[in-house]
Amino acid sequence: MRRVRQLFGRRWVKISLGALLALVLLFGAGPYLWIRFATSGKVHAVADAPAAPVGIVLGAGLKTDGSPKPYLRTRLDDTLRLYQDGKIRAILVSGDHGQVEYDEVAAMARWLVDRGVPVGKVVADHAGFDTYDSCVRAYKIFGVRKALVVTQEFHVRRAVFLCREAGIDAAGVGSPAPDDDTRYQVREVPAAIKATLDVVVDASPTYLGKYETGVDEALSAP
Repeated sequence: MRRVRQLFGRRWVKISLGALLALVLLFGAGPYLWIRFATSGKVHAVADAPAAPVGIVLGAGLKTDGSPKPYLRTRLDDTLRLYQDGKIRAILVSGDHGQVEYDEVAAMARWLVDRGVPVGKVVADHAGFDTYDSCVRAYKIFGVRKALVVTQEFHVRRAVFLCREAGIDAAGVGSPAPDDDTRYQVREVPAAIKATLDVVVDASPTYLGKYETGVDEALSAP
């Protein structure tokens, strides 16, 4: 009888572990695969990116001296090339300005203007606290309806997915990572879960506010 109970107990342990693994796959791999399927054919290199009125470049941190970190600098490099090649006509820089002393967006705008982009063509979104907020605000606050989203290759599909779910006809430009991005690739699995949950529950961004005409003015400027 003891032997039967032992076997029965082991079987339930295996069943429980199997069920746990299934849940991990369902709630982890499921959203990740959904995002990849939804963005199939929507991610490009700079050279073969389609034209769009607006380029959205997402923040990725500043150094202690206030200059863009390597990941952000690579995104800005690609955004600059898109503008120079005539692929985009206005640039929305979206990032974190949640603290007075940390102005990621101003640094991004300054970097582009210092390299020849007219100041009137660069529009700042100071409340792009995460990818979801950046995409929703681009649509609701800045009126973006079609755009190229510029970010690293490990992140670009999630960014395109969120922008398209927000209502933007978005394609992505995948910038290369300047170093080993394995940790960021792994992070995309839980990030995909959050992204899909935000979409399903129609989450509210941290901050919305009134409509801003910056992108409209940038597109109408010569």
